[in-house]
Amino acid sequence: MARVDYFNDPDAPAANSVVPSVTAAIRDDAGNILLIHKVDNDLWALPGGGHDAGESITDTVVREVREETGLDVEVVRLVGTYTNPNHVMAYSDGEVRQQFSLCFECRWVDGSPREDGSETKEVRWVPPADLDSLNIHPSMRLRIDHALDESRTEPYLG
Repeated sequence: MARVDYFNDPDAPAANSVVPSVTAAIRDDAGNILLIHKVDNDLWALPGGGHDAGESITDTVVREVREETGLDVEVVRLVGTYTNPNHVMAYSDGEVRQQFSLCFECRWVDGSPREDGSETKEVRWVPPADLDSLNIHPSMRLRIDHALDESRTEPYLG
């Protein structure tokens, strides 16, 4: 399903849904961050997805990372909350979703990175110095920057 992101756009359609979702910031021993190239919007992003009824939010993180990347992770900490009402995602089926995402730092415990084909075109360990060369939505880049900022002691609340 195709998706268009609107960010601080006065011409954006009005939201008609809110779906809790998660993203995961995972780093390797060299300090690279794991990013996925998304099929639905052709942007680079942290792995993640929607929260399902019957699971804890940390279970959602572990499940989504495994589905999209093949990695097993454990949740380390909350990086932040991202609920900007001026960021909406319009889907081809008419849904217009307001952003509601929790970003978690995770530790890679097992598995090898791989694409899933349906949601993920590519999975790549990216050196932080190379982030500017990738097409990353500003809201996602904010999460990545917060996750990489080792001076942060509290989760972002926004």
